[in-house]
Amino acid sequence: MKLKRAIIVVADSMGCGYMNDSADYGDAGADTLGHIAETVGLNIPNLRQMGLANIRPLKGIEPVENPTAYFGKIAERSKGKDTTTGHWEIAGLITEKPFPTYPNGFPKDLIEEFEKQTGKKVIGNYPASGTAIIADLGEEQMKTGALIVYTSADSVFQIAAHEEIIPIEDLYKYCEIARKLLKGDHAVSRVIARPFIGKPGNFTRTENRRDFSLEPPTDTFLDVLEKKGFSVTGVGKIEDIFCHRGLTDSYHTGNNHTGLEKTEELLKADTGAGLIFVNLVDFDMLYGHRRNPKGYAEAIEYMDAFIPRLIENMKDDDALIITADHGCDPCHTGSDHTREHVPLLWFMKGYKGGNIGYLDTYADITATIADMFDIKTGLAGKSFASVFSK
Repeated sequence: MKLKRAIIVVADSMGCGYMNDSADYGDAGADTLGHIAETVGLNIPNLRQMGLANIRPLKGIEPVENPTAYFGKIAERSKGKDTTTGHWEIAGLITEKPFPTYPNGFPKDLIEEFEKQTGKKVIGNYPASGTAIIADLGEEQMKTGALIVYTSADSVFQIAAHEEIIPIEDLYKYCEIARKLLKGDHAVSRVIARPFIGKPGNFTRTENRRDFSLEPPTDTFLDVLEKKGFSVTGVGKIEDIFCHRGLTDSYHTGNNHTGLEKTEELLKADTGAGLIFVNLVDFDMLYGHRRNPKGYAEAIEYMDAFIPRLIENMKDDDALIITADHGCDPCHTGSDHTREHVPLLWFMKGYKGGNIGYLDTYADITATIADMFDIKTGLAGKSFASVFSK
């Protein structure tokens, strides 16, 4: 089959069970989808029909005899469990060396240089949940105009500030300063702007979050496609993850609802041959990190209910691919990402569906797309297009 458009929808953090090396990351037993199904239940008729419960057992959801999509389970080959490594691997780039993390906060000399270049005092500088640290330090931030800097188990330098005290564009500027400082041994995967609003005791993070990722060290699948004249459209924070590289169009949506609506709009349009790459961030940002299985379940159910609208607007030579980039088990300890397998659902109109099996790298997704586009990339991954049949 020749493919004209591939639509990759990344349900950010929707992992489907721990990997053999998960214990090395402190994630033994992590199982985002499994634990959500066990604790609050899932009503997902469309994902079920596509074959989600055929990938692995899910409490309360029976597998189907004739799934409409091809299904499989994928292991992450990269060293890490964050957004950058996950998306880069999907795009054919394996991260062999883990990005640096800072369980004791960032070095004093680095923070001092950041303070010097921004003209702002830093408070915090320790690993924390984002909602917890603004609850603890938000009032001080408002009174002093300082910047709340914090990290997590992931390779991130996060900067939080109240929108009425530090204007959004200034916060982004401070993130850009941090991004330039954080190189070499301190080349964290992402600098993240974390603006919030509200009053002490009732702070809320806003949708004005921005990610300032490390630039990919080599070409990714996006770069290859763009150079070959394909359309490459990013939806959500894709532009941030890939440092605006390899994209012909980009739409920075702030939540799952607008991300799915933009995807539907693009499916209706003639975007040309190529890739639509979508990140749906709410699963991770609003529910995984905040350890809210009920909210996470509702977000999955919302996506499930939207799937028929996507399929209705697909062309006969489109492929809809639903996957994830890591886990963030809301029933696990702590508030960080979890190292897990991710699910794969691959739907094409007129095709039977079936079992792809176990894949050892996310990169197999774009290797298969490349095969169906009839192009060579030189990137990681191998095609499984031979399993497709009408």
